[in-house]
Amino acid sequence: MGLVSVFWEILRKPTIGDVLSELLVFVAPLWVAVILGVLVGWAWKPKWANLGREMSTDCSGSKDSESALTRFSSLPSLNLMKFQLPSCIPWSSDDGAQKDSFPLSPTLHSNCSSSESGKENLGFPTDEDLGYLFKLAEEKDGGPAWIHMMDKSTPTMVYQAWQRDLEIGPTQYRSRTVFDDATPEMVRDFFWDDDFRLKSKWDEMLLTAETLESSPPDGTMAVQWVRKFPFFCSDREYLIGRRIWASGRTYYCVTKGVPHPSVPRKDKPRRVDLFFSSWRIRAVESRKGDGQLSACEVLLFHHENMGIPWEIAKLGVKLGMWGTVRRIDPGLREYQKERASGAPLSHCASIARINTEVTAGYLRSLESRSNDSSELETHNSSEKPSGKNNIPKFVIVGGAIAVACILDRGLLTKAVIFGVARRFAKIGRRL
Repeated sequence: MGLVSVFWEILRKPTIGDVLSELLVFVAPLWVAVILGVLVGWAWKPKWANLGREMSTDCSGSKDSESALTRFSSLPSLNLMKFQLPSCIPWSSDDGAQKDSFPLSPTLHSNCSSSESGKENLGFPTDEDLGYLFKLAEEKDGGPAWIHMMDKSTPTMVYQAWQRDLEIGPTQYRSRTVFDDATPEMVRDFFWDDDFRLKSKWDEMLLTAETLESSPPDGTMAVQWVRKFPFFCSDREYLIGRRIWASGRTYYCVTKGVPHPSVPRKDKPRRVDLFFSSWRIRAVESRKGDGQLSACEVLLFHHENMGIPWEIAKLGVKLGMWGTVRRIDPGLREYQKERASGAPLSHCASIARINTEVTAGYLRSLESRSNDSSELETHNSSEKPSGKNNIPKFVIVGGAIAVACILDRGLLTKAVIFGVARRFAKIGRRL
């Protein structure tokens, strides 16, 4: 009866504003306790939380591994909580399971059978990826419409960006950059040259880059990147397979996340498995309007699962995109000067010149293949978590409101938290 009397006293306040403020003070400790309890509960690592780590990663198919997988996947509440809560919370099985709940364009599929070998077995770029990039560039991939984000420019560069959201998976980005007085070959080498990228620091996020493997016959490469992330997240590791196709002076450059046996998975830096970042590079007419193809157009398509909530990732990309992009143009001009001085080519830049020649007709044949490589695929076990949502969406939304109003008065923090809350509520409705 004590709670009822307190609640009745609140309702007797003279104005609706007083009622709402009193209600907020009344329920805020409850929401804070719920949120803290959830965070602390999942940060704690009981023995059964390590089942995912104990599973063998060499696809040996042993009964013990299958049993562990069955037990782990039979806990739908775990899968759902892991999907909804920020990925910066330390999950003992995050490193091994990050890649299994998001849609894949032709990227991460690899066959662990010991009887298979070669680049395709490791998921390196193939003609399937070329076909997917070609469809994206021609806007024939069948995906949702692109939403315009920004138009920016410098005296020697024009930049445009778009984004789109799928029902499942991270936000996809499309950008068009036109560099004045640049050739497609120079820009191709520039983006591939990891040594210069590190030395010049035009890409401030890149901490280390190492070539793991290269194939002179077709220019296929495997590289390892470690990129710096904001202070609240650990650094991220990327194992990237890349290859370039050429149709005349139009270059299709595919980079995507691939597994590699020489680099075992570690707790830190955290590995980004779902990664697709590919360009179409070609000569175009400059803004001078003189009819000369003296400018270079770069059409970029990018998506990745960075391991942070998607709404927060979208906000970070929107706020930081132009600051990052505008550093590319000075980097390119410095690279042009270095090449003009006769400096020797790096190994990566030399491999960038090894391209697989294709015709326009072959590209069109890839587009018309019945096996649509742009069709998104998901793992059946994690496309939609089974079972009911064990944490009601009103708890998530209410907790976010309490945290936003009590812990921080800034508009930016509130916008982020409310955005994440809306995202969770939307997920809850779908479930």
